[in-house]
Amino acid sequence: MPRHASRAESPTPTSPQVRVIKKYPNRRLYDTLTSSYITLADIKKLVMSGESFNVVDAKSQEDLTRSILLQIILEEELGGVPVFSETALANIIRFYGHASQGFNQAQTPAMLDIVGNYVDQSRQVMTQMQEQMQRQTDQMLLAMGLKR
Repeated sequence: MPRHASRAESPTPTSPQVRVIKKYPNRRLYDTLTSSYITLADIKKLVMSGESFNVVDAKSQEDLTRSILLQIILEEELGGVPVFSETALANIIRFYGHASQGFNQAQTPAMLDIVGNYVDQSRQVMTQMQEQMQRQTDQMLLAMGLKR
């Protein structure tokens, strides 16, 4: 998970520098490290590689990292095989719907456990599907005489 740091935080010799991505009003994202415009797919790659970064509004310097990460999750959910079921999403909405902020803060570890369990279950299902596909491929290759 990316490490989010404030603008005022300066790297020490032992801590890595946090990459800054600027978001402009035209919705374009500018990577200050590479001096180039990037896409949400590029930010997803940063997340997947474990790179530390912050997304900030180019004008106000407001931290937009969370909203960009949520946008990536939304695109993933809409574009492929969803990770979250409708029930899981409804539970997340209910979690945010509680009136007491203190209650929400106390429930955060429990919610993380729920989401973590769901992700683990999804990972197991995907692994089982991959194993089944591999077995079927092996059987097909054997039947065609392409594998011994």
